[in-house]
Amino acid sequence: MGLGSSVITPIIYNNNTNTSMKKCLKPKALAPGDTIGLITPSSSITEEKLAKAISNMELLGLKVKLGKHIKVINGYLAGTDKQRLEDLHNMFADDDVDGIWCIRGGYGVGRILPKINYKLIKKNPKVLIGYSDITALLIAIHKKTGLIGFHGPLASSDFTDYSVKHLKGVLMNPTSSYTIGHAIDNDDLKDKAYHSKVIRVGKAKGELTGGNLTLLAAAVGTDFQPKFKNKLVFIEDIGEKPYRLDRMFTQLLQSTDLHKAAGIALGVFEDCEAKEGDRSLSLMEMFNDRLGHLDMPIIYGLSLGHIKNHMTLPVGIKAELDTTKRTIKLLESGVS
Repeated sequence: MGLGSSVITPIIYNNNTNTSMKKCLKPKALAPGDTIGLITPSSSITEEKLAKAISNMELLGLKVKLGKHIKVINGYLAGTDKQRLEDLHNMFADDDVDGIWCIRGGYGVGRILPKINYKLIKKNPKVLIGYSDITALLIAIHKKTGLIGFHGPLASSDFTDYSVKHLKGVLMNPTSSYTIGHAIDNDDLKDKAYHSKVIRVGKAKGELTGGNLTLLAAAVGTDFQPKFKNKLVFIEDIGEKPYRLDRMFTQLLQSTDLHKAAGIALGVFEDCEAKEGDRSLSLMEMFNDRLGHLDMPIIYGLSLGHIKNHMTLPVGIKAELDTTKRTIKLLESGVS
């Protein structure tokens, strides 16, 4: 099964009830026939990625409206800050658009955060989904407006049966509680990065927050830095060696309240292992060193991150992490 325990600890159950929470703003659930606004708020896309994104939307029975500047290329950015901001605002303001899906991540969202019209977004709540660099957009909008955003597949991602199942379960067929299990196909992969491991055993309840580690570290000291106390924090990254991950986790531990979280769900950190012969901690040694002392349930290798089988997690709703079952149970719907 690929499930092991690196640290032997008693069962922990964190259920903090004194968390000060803002009123959540839930977007309308998506339905077949709805129109999705496709945008590129970070890096640019190819024609192939655009075609794949449109095909994925059609797979879900959704119509598509393209951002005005969606094909613009500005070096490592998808257009100027003004152009990318305009597409974001236009999609929220457009009454014909039911949800907004980011085609890819890359880099660039952080540059536009101070200029976003958060009042416009709060008046026009809609499903917003993506991951990687889109982390910055999801956490900033939730912090400023209370709107629930969705850390899930990008519009141009590989839409596997697993990903589609949970996209529909979270965004299109909402229930009062919904359990997202681990993608067991990952256990059969040769790459050990996909094999889950329990770092601290237990269950925990809290409000979901998190995303890409690099973006969470970059938010430190800004007006968009999320709070982690009493929350379930999910974290993922790709292509970062253990010492670089160590540095970012150390930054979060020293400058945020991550150590006061209710629990931590780590995704698949692909291409993050040290090379053979390197003077380095292994990936799991680094996780145990940086996080193993925290008094909360922690699991590595859940199905989120830069991978094919991808959970869809609503940022800002109550959920429960179970490290033994390898599940995240949503305790309320993320949509209305």
